[in-house]
Amino acid sequence: MGNWTKAETMHCSVANSLRRAMIAEVPTMAIDLVQFIENTTVLADEFLAHRLGLVPLVSHNVDQFKYTRDCTCTEYCKDCSVEFTLHVKCTEPGTRIVYSSELISSNKDVVPVTEGDDQGVALLKLRKGQEINLHCVAKKGVAKEHAKWSPCAAVGFEYDPHNNLRHLNYWYEKSIKDEWPLSKNAEEETENDPDAPFNYKAEPTTFYFNVETVGSLEPQAVVVKATRVLQEKLGALQLALEEDQNPDTTANMDDAEPWV
Repeated sequence: MGNWTKAETMHCSVANSLRRAMIAEVPTMAIDLVQFIENTTVLADEFLAHRLGLVPLVSHNVDQFKYTRDCTCTEYCKDCSVEFTLHVKCTEPGTRIVYSSELISSNKDVVPVTEGDDQGVALLKLRKGQEINLHCVAKKGVAKEHAKWSPCAAVGFEYDPHNNLRHLNYWYEKSIKDEWPLSKNAEEETENDPDAPFNYKAEPTTFYFNVETVGSLEPQAVVVKATRVLQEKLGALQLALEEDQNPDTTANMDDAEPWV
């Protein structure tokens, strides 16, 4: 699932920071713990656990969950995790494919991502007599810890679709316009007059983001959440700089008598 987003009056460094935040700092739910009860398939436990961790889970209500490190439970609970079970045995001749949609969730809002009649990710294949029985725990996290928590499959951005800033040097044989067709974002801007004086100090200020998610979150939600992450980081930086510039104020607050 992908979507184009337009951002104006922005510096290139900020645009790239937003792109990185979308990929690595937007929280989602993903399977983090797997307990195997029975596995007579040809796949090793570690291999299946890795595949289960990469199954995208619907994370629209991820903000309702706590990080495990912030929860008061000893291991996991309903406030910081969601439990899944999978128990399938092949009793018919031939091959039985097990899909991620067969994972049974303890929370109706956090389930494997599917679309239409799609059954989700193919986890493994069973032959007659083979069985898989396991218990999973999904937790909240961000892709800075592990890529399985990333809501995005790919994020890219384009600027200056007409190449007015001349940041690109096209290689062509006969015609640039015929061999390098413009993207649809070119409709948002106008092409400069080639005979007009060139401004060497001009910088891009409009960026067109293409956000493609794995289905755990909507592209619009990823952009909003990533923007909020950047705001929080800048706010924390501002407070730290203010405290560094006014150390006496901080010291007075620390030495003040406690309220009765």
